[in-house]
Amino acid sequence: METRPLDRAIQDLQQHKDVWARLPVARKVDYLQGIMDASAASAPAQVAAANQAKGIPADAPAAEEEWIHPYLTIRLIRLLRDSLRQIAVSGRPRLPRDSIRTRSDGKVVVRTFPLSLLDRFLYRGCRSELWMQAGVTAENLADNMAAFYRQEQPSGKVALVLGAGNVASLGPGDILHKLFVEGQVCLFKHNPVNAYLGPFLEDAFRALIRDGFLRTADGGPEVGEYLCHHPDIEEIHLTGSDRTYEAIVFGPGEEGKQRKLANQRRLEKRITCELGNVSPVIVVPGPWSRADIRYHAANIATQMTNNCGFNCLAARVLILHQAWPQGRALLDELRAVLAAAPQRQAYYPGAEQRYDRIVAANPTAEPIGSRAPGVIPYTLVTNLEAGDIHNPLFTSECFMPVLAQTALPGRDAAEFLRNAVEFCNRTLWGTLTACILIQPEVAHSLGHDFETALDDLRYGTVAVNHWGALGFAWGSPPWGAPPGHTPADIQSGVGMVHNTFLFDRPLKSIVHAPFRTWPTPPWFITRRQVRHIFPGMVSLEVRPNLLTALRVAAFALRGQ
Repeated sequence: METRPLDRAIQDLQQHKDVWARLPVARKVDYLQGIMDASAASAPAQVAAANQAKGIPADAPAAEEEWIHPYLTIRLIRLLRDSLRQIAVSGRPRLPRDSIRTRSDGKVVVRTFPLSLLDRFLYRGCRSELWMQAGVTAENLADNMAAFYRQEQPSGKVALVLGAGNVASLGPGDILHKLFVEGQVCLFKHNPVNAYLGPFLEDAFRALIRDGFLRTADGGPEVGEYLCHHPDIEEIHLTGSDRTYEAIVFGPGEEGKQRKLANQRRLEKRITCELGNVSPVIVVPGPWSRADIRYHAANIATQMTNNCGFNCLAARVLILHQAWPQGRALLDELRAVLAAAPQRQAYYPGAEQRYDRIVAANPTAEPIGSRAPGVIPYTLVTNLEAGDIHNPLFTSECFMPVLAQTALPGRDAAEFLRNAVEFCNRTLWGTLTACILIQPEVAHSLGHDFETALDDLRYGTVAVNHWGALGFAWGSPPWGAPPGHTPADIQSGVGMVHNTFLFDRPLKSIVHAPFRTWPTPPWFITRRQVRHIFPGMVSLEVRPNLLTALRVAAFALRGQ
């Protein structure tokens, strides 16, 4: 392996790290504007490249799915730009009016979505709140924002960012966080799975590369290993698997396992990371109508199959009430939705081998569709015993379009929900995101019990009636595992990104959506007429205006 180019890149960053740390905020705003313009210009070509790499025909409804990622990236850039403009004027980001409240237990809650009339128009009835860590009060909240920008003479650092291989928005989002939230220059290592995105990223960030604040590298695990242990790499950020994290921190193989058991790290650098999840969908029993069942079967199927299930936030375990009379109808409708959906290419390396292992461990696995070379059928594994705590579908992220289902007891909705929360916290691996589907009247009847359930679920994002991916896409709710994990029990990781308000001490985000929305969200797997919606949303982020919003809404109404 040739290491001299890597050494030169790190040396360049070392020479420029303090320049970046002390650069006037207004200059950083200029960089963000340039990244936004370039990202918007290259979005069509990037989407086409991703669809080609993932084997998605250009005229398939799934081809529009990739537009979510330039939308998300450009929204992140816009929100960061707005926050930095406010920091330049007043020293901290400006929160929306009347957005702060204090819960009865003293926790401060900040509304992080919607942020504008356009947000309200496009995501009617949706909102997100950020719950802050203990010790943050309404009075000292401003002192717990934008810590890097409160320093008079900040010192720079060189961060290594190890890119994820599944979707196009993760790498840019991680780079933006390290540069503009934490004030660190970056060496970004492309993941070999989606290295085809390299030219688009490097074009978007070309000004930062030109001025010595960003460098990129290609290569496999051996390059990552060399960079992680390089003495001039001061921090590391990783989006990937817990196995990759443990190999970095403790080492590979049996020696690494023994180091982990003894909690003997071989790398003491600060490492932040987002490491996936066995994401639960908790269905709280209630008198669901036929339309409710159809809507949420599509909702669950979307969470399971988006990007062929190669998402850290994909639905992995469906939790039903044992005595809910409509549970069978929901599963039958879910089967019908999956049967009608086109099969996807299993593009992520090792997926077919992982699928074979999951099926071997679960003989009742029910493929919805045919197995073919390069294709994993959408698969349900129903009626798993909740006490089967060592089942790999509970204990590890399967990273493919497979959904397990289990059932829990409860004399009523409140007891079932308590049991579901305990099951998620005790049995399921990961702490990234969870979803609860619950009718408003049932939630109202639960009263404080429902608020307690949201509080007790140990996840960085809890979504009510929709997919946690909404919080990921909005950019303003911080995204990641809740604080408190240790290297020996890392779960979904340490640290949060997408933190465009620059909160220093976030705890968890709560995403709320209506029980059913109209029109059907364009990302639902059941939508067929979705062309122009996401390109229009990209345009709307670049230049927010009512006319473009009306056009997007008109496209969204087609096919209802």
